[in-house]
Amino acid sequence: MAGLSLRCGDCGAHLKSVEEAQEHAELTSHTNFSESTEAVLNLVCTACGKPCRSKIETDLHTKRTGHADFVDKTSEAAKPIELEAPKAPMESEESAVAPAESNQSEEMVVPEVDKNLLAELESMGFPTARATRALHFSGNSSLEAAINWVADHEDDPDIDQMPMVPVNTQAETGKLSLTPEEVKMKAQELRERARKKKEEEEKKMEREREKERIRIGKELLEAKRIEEENERKRLLALRKAEKEEEKRAREKIRQKLEEDKAERRRKLGLPPEDPEAAKPSSTVVEEKKSFLPVRPASKAERMRDCLRSLKQHQKDEDAKVKRAFQTLLTYVGNIAKNPDEEKFRKIRVNNPTFQDRVGSLHGGIDFLEICGFQKLDNNEFLFLPRDKVDMAVLNSAGSELNSAIANPFFGVL
Repeated sequence: MAGLSLRCGDCGAHLKSVEEAQEHAELTSHTNFSESTEAVLNLVCTACGKPCRSKIETDLHTKRTGHADFVDKTSEAAKPIELEAPKAPMESEESAVAPAESNQSEEMVVPEVDKNLLAELESMGFPTARATRALHFSGNSSLEAAINWVADHEDDPDIDQMPMVPVNTQAETGKLSLTPEEVKMKAQELRERARKKKEEEEKKMEREREKERIRIGKELLEAKRIEEENERKRLLALRKAEKEEEKRAREKIRQKLEEDKAERRRKLGLPPEDPEAAKPSSTVVEEKKSFLPVRPASKAERMRDCLRSLKQHQKDEDAKVKRAFQTLLTYVGNIAKNPDEEKFRKIRVNNPTFQDRVGSLHGGIDFLEICGFQKLDNNEFLFLPRDKVDMAVLNSAGSELNSAIANPFFGVL
């Protein structure tokens, strides 16, 4: 199959003619070219008709004009490449077409342009043919005029073809009007404008990146908030399930007690208990209360009530309750082991550790007072006198504390 393009082996670019390959070699110093069956892309903008030869060109065109629709006409424009030496075109952009009846064709040459301006344009990245055409048709006046001409004619199909003019026209071309100093000033001005434009684009890109960082930060915060909300809902559901489980456990225990009671009545030969009859009326209760003597609560029961109150007031902080119970057990155990040591029988109430573990909790100080501690010096100290140390009371306190620590249902049922 005939070659449809020339491929640069150094950078991979596809070129559609020998002229383009020569210009590419002059600009890049690449010399490794080979014939390729892959045609040069021809993506035509449906809005303005501009041809683009790569995805990069289409992206730049879209960014500059907003046109985003392109038609692939690569197959229509593809044709076998001519590997013969390129021939100079026979007409320029503004030269008139020779009459059909002319017997001789006028000799055409490349127009002379300012070499310094041409070098400046080439250093800025313009191909030699495009820079020569721009200088020629802008009148060799300035770099700015040449660049403006390129901007106005970048869609011309022959923008990268070397301009040709008749010999007579070339001979009549006037001399340049700018001095070398003016050319340098113009070039410096253009470079400065290009630098400022690049800085503005970089600032714009930085603003876009900052906006993107802010957007990502907001999304991360929102995701974290949703995750925390889901975790809170999960904990609430778990706590509700635990309460339901405790409720079922209490009901099961109650049913078991009722069954045991009914079994005992059956073994004793008593009739089953009537639930309605088993409930004494309020009047009967009041009468019983009024006639029966009330047994005062023992110290062990009062201790148990203090511990139960402490647990219920801190029902959502099991670790804190357990630490309070263990601290009280330590106080009681130290006194029981060393009753003569005053340091174990005297507690500073405003001590931060004591306040955090026992003093600030409901029922903590009351428990110690039941054990025999007394408040001294305007409630600044809790003190257990040596003669008030009761080993039976301390042993009861230790038993109640151990039971509260070991029983998972303590204070719940």
